[in-house]
Amino acid sequence: MINYILRRLLIALPSLLGISLVLFTVLALAPGDPFEDLANNPNVPPEVRMALRAQFGLDDPIWQRYLRWLGAMLQGDWGFSFVSRINVETLIQQRIPVTIAVIGLSQLLALLVALPVGVLAAVKPYSWFDRIASTVAFVGFSLPTFFTGVLFILLFSVQLGWLPFVYRADLSSTGWQWWVDQFKQSIMPITVLGLFQAASWMRYVRSAVLDVIRLDYVTTARSKGLAEGTVINKHVVRNALIPVVTLVALQMPAVFGGAIVTEQIFRIPGIGSLLIDAILRNDTPVIMAVTFVFSCLVILFNLIADLLYGWLDPRISYR
Repeated sequence: MINYILRRLLIALPSLLGISLVLFTVLALAPGDPFEDLANNPNVPPEVRMALRAQFGLDDPIWQRYLRWLGAMLQGDWGFSFVSRINVETLIQQRIPVTIAVIGLSQLLALLVALPVGVLAAVKPYSWFDRIASTVAFVGFSLPTFFTGVLFILLFSVQLGWLPFVYRADLSSTGWQWWVDQFKQSIMPITVLGLFQAASWMRYVRSAVLDVIRLDYVTTARSKGLAEGTVINKHVVRNALIPVVTLVALQMPAVFGGAIVTEQIFRIPGIGSLLIDAILRNDTPVIMAVTFVFSCLVILFNLIADLLYGWLDPRISYR
């Protein structure tokens, strides 16, 4: 397995280089000036703006700027934010824990809902449970997160007053009360993201289980007198999870991008809001770093999916 992981990482290096080159070129050719505010400020002489552009190498050819950025990245230097005036890695380190906590818990909620509901719906196809679950899944998948997020705010914050609708990173409470306040302000964004993903994954789980449950080896397992629960859990679900793992792995990086909308709705100081602010202010180093991290996540989760294949299906070998 170690050799397989090393080979996949070596194969991923050209992909990452190509992705970084395309991203850097597109951002370099995009209109806008990170020092536009200085240009519009009459108190700042034009010489200062030109000196800053020369200091950061913004007037150099694109290939020189890319090689300089690549060399700095290999040394662990992610660049300097033009807007925040601090290192990009510091900005990301400040925002990433909140994003990982919200997205991680939302995906855990999605799996806890999608797997049992999808399996039960497939075990009893066209039953009332299957019809209700499928209808709810279609509705949940059709409603975008910005709609359900606003709906949750109107219901639980404005009407009922149970939950805060603005996420605060500077909670004044301490001890157990801090955990309680943190949990209360995280419920709505986690639920919005989790239920949206669960609605999509439930349909895939149901379809995968229906494909497997009709196979001959499942009929053979039942004819041997195995309990229905054993047949479903050990012979059906494990094999049906292979296409589901592919779906989850491919969608996981997209969840980080989709969380941008949810973070904006609930004012969560995460990676999504950082990327939006950087795009609006043309903060190229921050945009480059965040989008490159998303690209790395795509390759990472694909590798995780390939490793899980071998665990789910012993017939798959790492070669």
